[in-house]
Amino acid sequence: MAFTKNELIQLAQESPSLRKRNEAVKFVEDFFDTIANELATGNNVKIPGFGNFMLREKKARVGRNPRTGEEYPISARRVVTFKPSNILKLTIRDLESDE
Repeated sequence: MAFTKNELIQLAQESPSLRKRNEAVKFVEDFFDTIANELATGNNVKIPGFGNFMLREKKARVGRNPRTGEEYPISARRVVTFKPSNILKLTIRDLESDE
């Protein structure tokens, strides 16, 4: 299951401190903007108990179209990776064992 931004806003509205929709919208948008801005400036983002968002440099390489076999260059780029914290891993494992 994937959450949309609107679903996250609705969940945030259930919090007693964010009952108004505009407060929940601002919170969710600010949260994602902060993460995106930090990553864009080259900083990693660590959310204790959840995980780390990190930038990884990928080297330029030659790609291949699997259908035609034609080669093409793939330029060097930065990608975002996520590493879950041990707490998140344990929580997921516990939830899976309850099912």
